[in-house]
Amino acid sequence: MAQWEGKAKGTPLGYKIFIFFIKNLGLNAAYSILVFVAAYYLVFSFSTTKTSYYFYNKRLKQSAFKSVLSVYKNYFVFGQTLIDRTAISFGLKDKFTFTHDGREKMQRILNEGDGGIIFSAHVGSFNIARYFFDDFDMTNTGVNLLVTDQENEQIKEYVGAVSSGTAMKYIIIKDDMSHIFQMNDAISNGEVIIFAADRYVEGVKFLEHDFLGKSVKFPSGPYKLAARKKKPILFMYIMKGSGKKYNLYAREPKFLETSIKPSHVLKEYVRNTEIMVKKYPLQWFNYFDYWDDLKT
Repeated sequence: MAQWEGKAKGTPLGYKIFIFFIKNLGLNAAYSILVFVAAYYLVFSFSTTKTSYYFYNKRLKQSAFKSVLSVYKNYFVFGQTLIDRTAISFGLKDKFTFTHDGREKMQRILNEGDGGIIFSAHVGSFNIARYFFDDFDMTNTGVNLLVTDQENEQIKEYVGAVSSGTAMKYIIIKDDMSHIFQMNDAISNGEVIIFAADRYVEGVKFLEHDFLGKSVKFPSGPYKLAARKKKPILFMYIMKGSGKKYNLYAREPKFLETSIKPSHVLKEYVRNTEIMVKKYPLQWFNYFDYWDDLKT
């Protein structure tokens, strides 16, 4: 059964090395060490290399040679996004350019003050959403980012100790499911919730839908919530562009039905996510057997 195991790549030492380079030698110097880091992961991180190769070779239909090259480039770009996120948290946001495609859609939900649900994915860098939203007018509503305990506690404690604050609030996913009450309270208070809804975890209810040509399990909760609450829905993706540029895409669902069901929301989510994956294939950051096709 394909599922995410809740583990993120990276170590406290790795973050400290990045931070040292960023603070003392600059961003470009920090990027330069990724030439070796990406090569190391390509050769020695067998499980993630295997799953990434499958993605490029089987799902995107790339040749064997191009797939290997894409895996290496993917590791490199992933490293860049980690460095960028760390640099931005240090207050170096002015080193980056942030553009918006669909900004008016996002601002409209914030202005209405009636709440909303924004879907994202582990495609691109949704984790820096909080820095994008600092540029929006959030006078009329609060914005909550739903996050999981993906990273090692040491990484979170260290990065958190040096990070600058933002106006965005956080809802932490808990084993006791208390986050469900927080989400309902936020929606009832007219606030906006943002979450990545592309990873299924063992034990939760799910919906299935074809994604890049093969069926995938998705956690049903976010889609049921969106259908039940009948709040405005957006699909948001934050993608790294060339150099130090990031692009935020906000897309509205195109429902043909008058009565919206969870499956309708999922269908639109998959459609928009597929478009973004094909546009930015090197920014697929799901390093596990996503399609449950790699039996060991």
